Amino acid sequence: MATRVAPPDPADYRRLQAAYQQSLRYAEDVRRLYQQQQRSICQSLLGLANALEAKDAYTRGHSERVAELSRRIAVVVGLEGDDVAAVGEAGLLHDIGKIGVPEPTLRKPGPLSPEEWQAMRRHPMVGAQIVAPFDVFARAAPLIRHHHERWDGSGYPDGLAGHAIPLGARIVAVADVFDALTSTRPYRSAVGREAALAHLLAEAGRTLDEHVVAACVGVLRAGTA
Repeated sequence: MATRVAPPDPADYRRLQAAYQQSLRYAEDVRRLYQQQQRSICQSLLGLANALEAKDAYTRGHSERVAELSRRIAVVVGLEGDDVAAVGEAGLLHDIGKIGVPEPTLRKPGPLSPEEWQAMRRHPMVGAQIVAPFDVFARAAPLIRHHHERWDGSGYPDGLAGHAIPLGARIVAVADVFDALTSTRPYRSAVGREAALAHLLAEAGRTLDEHVVAACVGVLRAGTA
């Protein structure tokens, strides 16, 4: 004789549905808290970068200008959405690793000693290590690490060359060089825009990606930066 199966209790179904809805709300709360935490981390790191620059009148505003120019170049070379955002984040935070460089070295008006130059060359790695633990900067971290690599392999920290250098890092490199040239530094005076563009064009295909340089020159000569 077959065993009769009791029909499901509607109350059990309602309890299961309520538990399911509660788990969805909990998951949404966790997601929202995580996003808030990531935004707070982002704001803290940006604040740290700004504080680092504010200590030195020569570099004040440098990262914001590099970020803005980098984003515009990224759009011209065909990047979209999250990739453009990552390039902008890398531009904003590309020098955050200089927090590990002694202040006298950063402000030195003359040539750096071998020891000072070694400390300076570490800043891309330090910067990437600072941001790497945070998911919100997952795309930007390698761009920060490699923004001093050069097309011909003469850069640092890893001596990458050509297309082995992430495109975003090549973009930040060009924007960084342009803004550095057009800004007064302790060791030299600023040069004019056209002189800086001439320098970029001279380095195109040698130390800098020629396609990125062409995009940068186009953006700047179009008056959009």
